[in-house]
Parts: sequence; C-alpha cells; structure tokens
Amino acid sequence: MKYPTDLTENQWQYIKKTMNLKERKRKYPLLLIWNSLMYLIKTGCQWRMLPKDFPKWQLVYYYYIRWTELGYFDLILEKLRMKVRIKKGQRAEASLGIMDSQSVRWGNNRGLHGVDGNKKIKGIKRHVLVDKNGFLIAVMVCVANIHDSKAGLLLLRLLREELMNFKCILADAGYRGDFLDKAHSLYSYLVKVVSRDKEKQAKKEFKPVSKRWVIERTFAWFDNDRRLCRNYELLHESSENMTKLSAIKLLLNKI
Repeated sequence: MKYPTDLTENQWQYIKKTMNLKERKRKYPLLLIWNSLMYLIKTGCQWRMLPKDFPKWQLVYYYYIRWTELGYFDLILEKLRMKVRIKKGQRAEASLGIMDSQSVRWGNNRGLHGVDGNKKIKGIKRHVLVDKNGFLIAVMVCVANIHDSKAGLLLLRLLREELMNFKCILADAGYRGDFLDKAHSLYSYLVKVVSRDKEKQAKKEFKPVSKRWVIERTFAWFDNDRRLCRNYELLHESSENMTKLSAIKLLLNKI
C-alpha cells in the first residue's frame, strides 16, 4: 500500500547515493525502512503501531539506531541542505546562523523533563540553529528548566566541534548576560541579539522580527509532524534524531 509519506524514486536514489548503499539480497529493501521512518515522523505513531505494510518494527528500529550511530542522518541533512542552497543560487555553506529555543510539552512521563517557568510548559527544550532559509543546521535538546543562555553555549560548542564557521549568529533577548562574551571568547562566534520593537510590544501589535521570523517558521514546520509536536522520546538523543529526520523529510521535498 502506498502512503503519502513514501519517498519518490528520485528522493530514494539521492539517499542511496549519499549513504553509499551497496546492492545485495535483503528480505526487506532499505527503501521500506526509510518509508517507515517517514511515516513514523509524520503520524507520530508508536514503534509497535507501524502498519503491517512495513517491516517489523524491531527491524526498523534496528536500522534507525545503526544509522544514528554511523552518523548517516547528520551526513544526509548536511548534503541536502547544501544541495538546496545551491539550487536557490546561494553558497553551499551558510555564513549567517539564527538560533532560538522551542519548549515542547512532554508526552512520555519516563523521559527526562523540566518546567519552563516563562512559558509554563513541562517538558523539554529544543535549541536549534538554522540558516537564513530556515533549514536545520544543528539541534541540541535539554530539559525545559535550563536557561537559554546556558544551553546556548552547549549548542555553540557542538557547532565548533563540527568545525562550522559563521560570520554572525542572530539570537533573541533570551540569550543575555555574559553569553555574548563567552560565545566569542570560548568559540569565536559573533552573536548579535535582535529584540522586538518596545513600542510595538507595549501596544501589543504583532510584527515579525527581521531575520528571526525564519526560525519561528522552522518551529511551525516541526509542529506539522506529529512526532515532534510533543516529546514522546525517552532519551534526548532520540529527540534530536527525530528533529533531524523531520528536517530531512522537508529538504527531500525541495530537491
């Protein structure tokens, strides 16, 4: 049975080439495994509730863990982002980054969680960095009670370990305090805080903040996938991988 989330032949060939998959005899083709993951992300179903049209959930989960450990999701995300940027007439590597956090309600009471006192949300926070198109570059998940300025430094360390260079990173007023100085002294990143217009805010008028609205749209893209609108993952690493799969699904539709 065909599902709307199934990969097209062109999309599958791109993934196959990027992962350098070799042809060999398998009980289930790897295309079915990828279709299972895309279905899981979009519908938000449990692993054990995957339709019988797909391979057994244990096999799908096995490949999910294996590909995570081999770093294939990061590789595919990076290659796809570069391809789409070049297609849009941009440089392959982004020079401008936009960072922000998204508080997500918990859906699994066994997973680590905290309370975001500002937004009154119990769950986790996704700290995300995107390019000017809103395409995901990096994601780091933590409990919701950790302040953005502290978690933001962990995200920047992740970027530095992956040797990513940016001329400037835009952030909101949540990344205050000595965050800007530490970002520059520890990781050599220039972070610029872009705040809302105080007059507009006092009059309760909504006006998108220049450049920063892009990452808000990215969060809206994530919420379109039911697996991400709540945090159903037990581990933060799994939450990060689900976010990357969602971004991969989005970029595959743009190649």
